[in-house]
Amino acid sequence: MNERDFADLAVGHALNALSEADERAYQEALAGNPHWDHHVRDASDIVTAISASVEPVEPPPSVRASLFARISELPQDSASPVDESSSRLDEEDFAAVGAAPVAPERESVTVGPSAASGWGPRRWFTLAASFAAVLVLGFGAVTVSQIFAPPAAVVALQQIEDAPDAQSATATMPDGTVATAHWSPSTGQSVLVTDGMPAPEQGKTYELWFVRGETPIAAGTFEPDADGKATAVLQGEMHSGDVIAVTIEPAGGSPDGTPSTAPVVAVATA
Repeated sequence: MNERDFADLAVGHALNALSEADERAYQEALAGNPHWDHHVRDASDIVTAISASVEPVEPPPSVRASLFARISELPQDSASPVDESSSRLDEEDFAAVGAAPVAPERESVTVGPSAASGWGPRRWFTLAASFAAVLVLGFGAVTVSQIFAPPAAVVALQQIEDAPDAQSATATMPDGTVATAHWSPSTGQSVLVTDGMPAPEQGKTYELWFVRGETPIAAGTFEPDADGKATAVLQGEMHSGDVIAVTIEPAGGSPDGTPSTAPVVAVATA
C-alpha cells in the first residue's frame, strides 16, 4: 500500500466508514508505517471540526440520484464475473457512507478493479465519501481530497524533515515568540515555524527575509493564527549562513523591497 492509499483509508477511518477488510488493511499499514500518522491526525481533526460546526441535514433524493449517475458514467470493465465476497465488500463500502436505499442495478456498475481506470473497491469508497462530504458541508464544491489536502507549507516542512540533510535552528525572542527555521539543501526548501507570535496591527503583515551578509532578500509574507502559530515557506533560495528574519511591514509586504522596521524575529542558521 502506498501513502496515497493510506491517506484515503485515513479519511474513511475518521468517518467511521471503512469495511472490515479496509479497516484491517488500514491498521496493518499504520503499524508498518508509523510516520504516516500525520494523515490520521489531520483526518480526525477536520472531521471533528466539521461535525462540531455543521448541523446535520438529510440530503434530498435528487442529490443521491446524482451520486449514482456520476458513478455510472465512470469507465467500466468489460463484463466479467464478480465473486460473492467482492460483491459483499462493495455493499459494505456504500452502506457505510450512506448510499441510497435503492441499490443501483448490478449490471450498471462493475465492481472489480479495472486495468484501464484503476478503480477498485477503495476508490469507489473514496468517490462516495467525497460526495458524502459535499453533502455534510451544505452542498458546497468541496471534496474530501480538498478538505484533507495539507497546506503547501506543511507539505514543504514534511519534505524537509524527511530529507537526509534536514537542519533546523530555534530562537526565542524577548516577547516570548519561539521561531524555528527548517531547511534542506537537497530539497531547496526552507520553512519558518512560529509559536506565540502576536498578531500584527491592522493594515500590517509579517514579512520574511533571507539576510545574506548585510543584504536583506524578501522571501514572502505570512500571518500567524489566533494562537500565534504559523508555518510559512520562504520564497527563494536559501544560502548557507543566511539569517532568517521577520519584520513588520504594510499589508502586502514592503513596497520598495527593503525592510522598513527592525527585525522582530532573527534566526541564525550558522
